[in-house]
Amino acid sequence: MTQTPTQPQARAQFTVPAKHPMVTVLGSGDSLLRVIEEAFPATDIHVRGNEVSAVGDAREVALIQRLFDEMMLVLRTGQPMTEDAVERSIAMLRAAEDGEGAPETPAEVLTQNILSNRGRTIRPKTLNQKRYVDAIDQHTVVFGIGPAGTGKTYLAMAKAVQALQAKQVNRIILTRPAVEAGERLGFLPGTLYEKIDPYLRPLYDALHDMLDPDSIPRLMAAGTIEVAPLAYMRGRSQPVFTNVLTPDGWRPIGDLQVGDLVIGSNGEPTPVLGVYPQGERDIYRVTAQDGSWTLCCGEHLWTVRTAADRRRNKPWRVLETKEMIGNLRAAHARRYELPMLTAPVQFPEREVPMDPYALGLLLGDGCITGSVTPSFTTADPELVSALETAVPGVRLRHKERYDYFLNRVPAPGDPGSRVANPVTEMLRSLDLIGARSCSKFVPDDYLYNSAEVRLAVLQGLLDTDGGPVTQTDRTCRVQYTTTSILLRDDIIALVQSLGGVAYTRRRAAAGRKPGRANGREVPFGRDAHIIDIRLPEGIEPFRLARKREKYHAAGGGGRPMRFIDSIEPAGREEAVCIQVAAEDSLYVTQDYLLTHNTLNDAFIILDEAQNTNPEQMKMFLTRLGFDSKIVITGDVTQVDLPGGTKSGLRQVREILDGVDDVHFSLLTSQDVVRHKLVGRIVDAYEKYDSRNGS
Repeated sequence: MTQTPTQPQARAQFTVPAKHPMVTVLGSGDSLLRVIEEAFPATDIHVRGNEVSAVGDAREVALIQRLFDEMMLVLRTGQPMTEDAVERSIAMLRAAEDGEGAPETPAEVLTQNILSNRGRTIRPKTLNQKRYVDAIDQHTVVFGIGPAGTGKTYLAMAKAVQALQAKQVNRIILTRPAVEAGERLGFLPGTLYEKIDPYLRPLYDALHDMLDPDSIPRLMAAGTIEVAPLAYMRGRSQPVFTNVLTPDGWRPIGDLQVGDLVIGSNGEPTPVLGVYPQGERDIYRVTAQDGSWTLCCGEHLWTVRTAADRRRNKPWRVLETKEMIGNLRAAHARRYELPMLTAPVQFPEREVPMDPYALGLLLGDGCITGSVTPSFTTADPELVSALETAVPGVRLRHKERYDYFLNRVPAPGDPGSRVANPVTEMLRSLDLIGARSCSKFVPDDYLYNSAEVRLAVLQGLLDTDGGPVTQTDRTCRVQYTTTSILLRDDIIALVQSLGGVAYTRRRAAAGRKPGRANGREVPFGRDAHIIDIRLPEGIEPFRLARKREKYHAAGGGGRPMRFIDSIEPAGREEAVCIQVAAEDSLYVTQDYLLTHNTLNDAFIILDEAQNTNPEQMKMFLTRLGFDSKIVITGDVTQVDLPGGTKSGLRQVREILDGVDDVHFSLLTSQDVVRHKLVGRIVDAYEKYDSRNGS
């Protein structure tokens, strides 16, 4: 008769340090010991005092020895052991023994603290959860995919709060699709927030576990934490007819396509990465104190800062339009400062027929009606010399007092009067011949030319009809006066394109005291438009020596600033949002205002992502801004989309798998941290689906 060989028996004994009460090792009522005994039924485990011994199969005894070593490492950190933690530790040790494990030990998994609040510590409880948390630290975009109860969203939110508290990000954005109502919330009773609240409630509940409840309303009011349905996340848009600045001039935002170039905050072109039609939306008019304005939706993003932010050297903050409504004043001062261009706009250089400085001089003090020889009026010989130098083939012939004709310099052998005046020809090519003081303008070839050309035109205008205005104990501003509405608007555009600000006001002709010319009264026939200008440091407004010296003697022009003055409803319009590649995500919209749509310095979590369609998933991912992090969580077995609609979460792995800095973390029923029965239910459904081929 053949005898079955007996397995070699082994014995191990270890002592629990006196500083750890045995109840922390064995559990209340020996609950932890019973878990260990059930996991190793063939091994005899005995406890006497603070000594634990195990007798049985050598392999099993070695595992028990390692288990108690890991438990002691956890207890030394001050963290308690639970039945669930012991079960998971045993599973990890068995997997490692079978060669299926990982370098992480149970103690490393169980002692990785993420966040502590009100005596409660949030940490991963399984190996896959630890790897998921580590992936969030190591990657910019992380997908957490797995069944309900695996802690996907909860751990992501804990990491978001941790990043906010460590000042790694400036805001947290939590979002999920409200597909249960088809995102048509108008059919439900109550206000907008009452309608969306049930779908966002789990996110609010998790926040209350991680933060002081009293601080949450304050953080949400400040825009530091935003909880919104996905449909509202994408709505950071402007009406389709709103102008956006491109290297070729202004274009409606609705005409832009991916790959087109727009102008960024540094004045340089930046490509459009995404264009997302938004349908009809409520629109607001946002107006700055200098009169510049643009249109946008209530969720549109603005980079702003307050006076306190500036004093404390804090970074600029990003707020939605609707967050600022009703909060635009701090005492009597405007609260929110807007960023300015950091450098002049860099339009491509264009060929022009006339020197830009000369054009500015003639637009200021030239007679270019075409009925007589072009003339120029000035009391400054310096300007006479400058104009002659700037226009070859022309000399300025003194007529009387301050008036000069611009005569052609005849060349040897030319037919004399039958040759056109070169100045007249240049002005005719620019459609300026016939313009009077009330109808002069700056041609587009100069308005959208290089910064040097635009500045030269502005200097010519300011050297003639402009000048420095000194103020006691204040920096010097520059002022220009014209009767032409077109020229007023063009001068404002020149100033804004160089990074400055311009304020305008009208001085009515009616009732105004007549002026004097040549000793007689001259009534004012047209309203005057007065423009007050501030240019950035380094932008010289004058070439004329006397004006330049006065300007600098007064301390220069100071710092141009813009503040939001008002936000008012402007009806409903078809809208679109764009994403640009600029590092700060800013682009130039109407009146050279800077705004953007992407989310910088933010930790963004998309929950229930299995209920996004492919277009929504793409929209969400391409909203990623600089120094931001995105975590997307979902369960691909619980898709609630209408029949025939493909889940964006299912598709995205095929598209992005292998893309650098994008990670997919997969969690299973073994990572369920709710009731144990939940894991068994998940397993049962997976078996059913596999049997039925679904």
